[in-house]
Amino acid sequence: MSAAGKLFRHKDPFDTSGTNGLFLQAVRENCEYQFRHNENYRRMLLARGFTPEMLREYDDMAKLPFLPTLLFKKHELYTMPKWRMLIKATSSGTGGQFSRIGFEWGGLWNGAHMVLRVIGRRRLFSAVPCNYVVFGYKPHRSNHTAVTKTAFGATLFTPSLHRTYALQYKDGKYSADLDAVAEAIQKYAESRFPLRFMGFPSYTYFAMRLLDERGISLKLPENSKIMLGGGWKQFWREAVDKQAFYDMARKVFGVEDRDIVEFYGAVEHPILYCDCERHHFHIPVYSRVIIRDPVTLEPLPNGKAGLVNLISPMVRATPILSVMTDDLGILHDAEECGCGIHSPYLEILGRVGLKEIRTCAAGAAELLKGGAE
Repeated sequence: MSAAGKLFRHKDPFDTSGTNGLFLQAVRENCEYQFRHNENYRRMLLARGFTPEMLREYDDMAKLPFLPTLLFKKHELYTMPKWRMLIKATSSGTGGQFSRIGFEWGGLWNGAHMVLRVIGRRRLFSAVPCNYVVFGYKPHRSNHTAVTKTAFGATLFTPSLHRTYALQYKDGKYSADLDAVAEAIQKYAESRFPLRFMGFPSYTYFAMRLLDERGISLKLPENSKIMLGGGWKQFWREAVDKQAFYDMARKVFGVEDRDIVEFYGAVEHPILYCDCERHHFHIPVYSRVIIRDPVTLEPLPNGKAGLVNLISPMVRATPILSVMTDDLGILHDAEECGCGIHSPYLEILGRVGLKEIRTCAAGAAELLKGGAE
């Protein structure tokens, strides 16, 4: 079994300190595979004077050249032929550009083990049927976005009685119908089965605000959950802080913050980050996070804010081993949380469009054209 296979089958999903050696081995194996089979990736590594053999010690991963997520929005970078990719997913494309990422069987199998352990730890699996309101896109054959696949996947944590979607596809585009959603919520609230929400926090909050403005306060069935993922996207100006969101959920639905679960991830880094009971994103064994100085791109110590560099050996079909996001974040020591999970946790401060990231993407794109050796 490969090192990645062993890593994604590790019993404790947050035993990062106990898996450092195995993680390094998995990263080196993935890097070697990409180096041998992806000419563009090999060219970019060599241009930066890096080869897989240089991954000797755990700290050497900080030297591994990263690819900006912006690069994947402008170029298709596959390490395998498309027929070997069981799934191809895209980013949401809020800015009009999409990342296209392919997943082979081994990567998907790794992901399945990850989901079982992370979601099991948060106790989101249940044999009790639930009604679902998805504050996201209703699946459509033209929609290949990862956020749509993820939202649908979350409705499989329990047997699903009904699914109501906030964003419906009609006349070639998606549009939101919060009035219909509000009506569905009121109907499901009268059921004896739990109601689960899944999707964008923006639309979830807008629906709660709509009900509140109409003077409607509900008591959802026991064990109902609010699951959030995807961020506020184009509604970032209207974003509210977590406490305001929790207060509204308690007021409108009678749901306490212990039953609100948030996810973080990206199509270019398909690792499942699920918050703990204190709502912190602890780093699972399947990834490592490096916070880098926005100017020098050098690694920063825990507690310092910088650009979020994500590393994972989950997938081989696409060279997403180390990616630089356009998120600004802080890595905190586990002790600052106190929930009992012993891995550091990531705090996302917001999304930025820094010149340094664009410069990295432009430089890598130039290599793809053969403009540098």
